[in-house]
Amino acid sequence: MNTVIGKLERVRSRIEAACVAAGRPVSGVTLLAVSKTQPDAAVRDAFAAGQRAFGENYVQEALDKIAATADLRSQIEWHLIGPLQSNKTRPVAAAFDWVQSVDRLKIAQRLSEQRPPELPPLQVCLQVNISAEASKSGLMPAEVLAVALAVAALPRLTLRGLMAIPEPNGDFEAQRAPHRELRELMGGLNDRGLELDTLSMGMSADLEAAVAEGATIVRVGTAVFGGRGLPA
Repeated sequence: MNTVIGKLERVRSRIEAACVAAGRPVSGVTLLAVSKTQPDAAVRDAFAAGQRAFGENYVQEALDKIAATADLRSQIEWHLIGPLQSNKTRPVAAAFDWVQSVDRLKIAQRLSEQRPPELPPLQVCLQVNISAEASKSGLMPAEVLAVALAVAALPRLTLRGLMAIPEPNGDFEAQRAPHRELRELMGGLNDRGLELDTLSMGMSADLEAAVAEGATIVRVGTAVFGGRGLPA
């Protein structure tokens, strides 16, 4: 059996078990396969196993990979989940379906202006620095409301929700805490009239805690593809 296929099956089983434990339908959680630093052949292997949503961190690498898998483009959903500089927004606006790492209003404005009119609106999430780590990108929780209201008003974007990369923790209950904070933050935004439906949180090491707290997208790379740039 192809190792990517086997790893995908194991991750899907973990998601299913987490959903059962949380009393949630499995259909409510999307697996985003994080294919950064992996060759396009790995994307094709995962695609053959039924995977359709892929996440990339580095813009140029992602653009090359999207081009190399152009024959699958109509069936793949590409998400940018890494930092986005303002001078890279134009190609991203044209090539991706989602940008989960919007961390300031200027980036959202440029993506809206540069989204080709023949494409559907770009789906976006605001990245929140939920653990207040100096090394992490993202809005501070207190900044989110004002930015969310402004982004939701932009014409070529659809604001879907929030994304976060909490500080790693090996304890299950401790893992749940920042995911709970993100869920509550999105609930507060919806109380202010927004209609957000996406919580992108949880990775290979903490997806169970994220699902328990309402994750709708879990971003899994290592558990699907193996180490960065290494055989799966």
